Amino acid sequence: MELVLDMEIPASPEFIAIARLVVASLASARRALSDQRIDDLKLAVSEACTNAIEAHDSAAVDDRVRLEVLEGDDRLVVSVEDRGPGFDPASLSPHPPVTDPERLNFERGLGIPLIRTLVDEVEFRTSSQGTAVVMTLYGGPAEVAEDAGPAAGQPRPPRPPQLIA
Repeated sequence: MELVLDMEIPASPEFIAIARLVVASLASARRALSDQRIDDLKLAVSEACTNAIEAHDSAAVDDRVRLEVLEGDDRLVVSVEDRGPGFDPASLSPHPPVTDPERLNFERGLGIPLIRTLVDEVEFRTSSQGTAVVMTLYGGPAEVAEDAGPAAGQPRPPRPPQLIA
């Protein structure tokens, strides 16, 4: 795996868009990924950054969120790491699955289920120094793609049905 990006952003909501755009631009420039896959990655990065920012102590002025992008022959790995207290993803209060219409009755708690739906693999690494959300997208070899249309890259597993409000 080759490190292609290592950056920090302030732990503040106005920097989420920058993180999302940097990661998406890097991914689309270096890989043959469809527009849908890039959109999935942008949303997953947004959710991970939002959770990382919420994990920080709001009184701490100098808190940062670290983003790292690693590239392998058949995958792109994006890590979003906070310096919060850490948590156990299994300890999250149970809510209905994202595809269950009852899920609309809950205001919060969609970030982790969304991330799990949008990327091919997700791992949560927690410690006393914080949590890293490590997201993996699979897709053909790394290269600058001339046509990154819907047929590019490997097919992903079928997506669950989308809710219509």
